Amino acid sequence: MSRARVLITGGAGFIGSHVGRALLEGGYRVRALDMLTPQVHPERLRPDYLDCDIELMIGDVRDPHAVRRALIDVDSVVHLAARVGVGQSMYEVGDYVSVNSLGTAVLLQALLDHPVQRLVVASSMSIYGEGSYVERNGRPATARARARDQLAARAWEPRGEHDQELTPVPTPETKPPSLNSIYALNKFEQERSALLFGEAYGIPTVALRFFNVYGPHQALSNPYTGVLAIFAARLLNDKPPLVFEDGEQRRDFVCVKDVAALCRSVLERSGLAGEVINVGSGTSVTVNEIARRLASILGKEAIEPELTGEYRVGDIRHCFADITRAMQTLAFEPSVTLEAGITELAEWLEGQVADDRIDQARRELSSRGLTV
Repeated sequence: MSRARVLITGGAGFIGSHVGRALLEGGYRVRALDMLTPQVHPERLRPDYLDCDIELMIGDVRDPHAVRRALIDVDSVVHLAARVGVGQSMYEVGDYVSVNSLGTAVLLQALLDHPVQRLVVASSMSIYGEGSYVERNGRPATARARARDQLAARAWEPRGEHDQELTPVPTPETKPPSLNSIYALNKFEQERSALLFGEAYGIPTVALRFFNVYGPHQALSNPYTGVLAIFAARLLNDKPPLVFEDGEQRRDFVCVKDVAALCRSVLERSGLAGEVINVGSGTSVTVNEIARRLASILGKEAIEPELTGEYRVGDIRHCFADITRAMQTLAFEPSVTLEAGITELAEWLEGQVADDRIDQARRELSSRGLTV
């Protein structure tokens, strides 16, 4: 009996390569469709970190011919292909909508003629906007959008509808979306399109809302990649990490190895059709703490984070995952602690060359009025 073949769109990327390895270890055959975008793959070559047993097909997810060819003899699809980055999505609107929304539509159209046993689509924590909050008495509350005059006054914490103080709490999948950027809108459209399609055509489909994924093989020269990789690029070039606002915003960092293991579990577990699942660590940490921990592990303790006091349009204050659903439906238990994960990231970083482009990206945002 032949082994099941899985197609990973964006499979030569950071998360895709780890998912591919996890699937190979599970006995799957793996095919990756990737356009090797220069922002992530400057040399436009097969990355060294991509397992040699992964079949790489170079092609654009927006190209119907490339997608149909990639789907030949495929049993399941993990759809990761996307342009990633809240800030960049606000000024490269056409490209983000094209890759993320049109690319998903092209894939779904092709699946009409090549139906699969399961479809997994990568969504994002960004669709929540602000995370969940409670009042002092523990009652759930909705955070008001932070107005520009509030941010200009450097009053960073969101307030309730009656201007009451709020406390951030883990965000469950039941929180209504609040789309603060083109990227967030794209990811919500990807998620909903895939789930609607799956329900209509009887293809079990699951949407995974990734929080801040980190680990080896992140694109260090991409100024819109994960914050840990951005900070690492700065530190490796003996520059301070640039921290927006006051650095006390809280995020959920989840190791890519745990993410890859969960993706494999989704393909192997029945009864998940139509589910939306948070993929995080279930813990939170401030951006300041992340910057200092990384500097310490890299032996760069003397380089303190630089607090810019700036706010980027589309940014939110606090958001970290409630992973109860993943634990209950997939028996998911994050196995990599933040300390162990950052240590492994630091070991990989040894000898890496990072082209630090964050200053250029910061000037781009500022010139377009996207920082306050």
